Amino acid sequence: MLFARLRPETPTKLDTESNGLAWAAVIAGFLAVAALPVAVGLAELLEAVELLDAAAAIPVAVALGVAALRLAGEGRRRSERTLGRVGGAGAARAGRILGVLGLCLAAAGAIAVVTYYALSRFAE
Repeated sequence: MLFARLRPETPTKLDTESNGLAWAAVIAGFLAVAALPVAVGLAELLEAVELLDAAAAIPVAVALGVAALRLAGEGRRRSERTLGRVGGAGAARAGRILGVLGLCLAAAGAIAVVTYYALSRFAE
């Protein structure tokens, strides 16, 4: 019982913190994955926007994917520095996975646009 009294009653700053970088990575990764489908959906819904105009979302997806990877790396390092007390290792992993998926979707979109452009020029 003597040692129980020596423990602080209020939580320390580390106990109340969360790993915001890891959660920012998840949000950026989700936005990277959602950028192209949202752009294609808008192209389908709006008559003023054509499908090729949705290609403007490719650099957005790349930027968000890279941001997710950087944030996930920093979030993972922060979790490791604090020996897991701030948590966020799982969120950092999810952010990294979503960032890579967003980059893959952006690469697939870029390949599709380049192929369409090449085939349309070849057909003329």
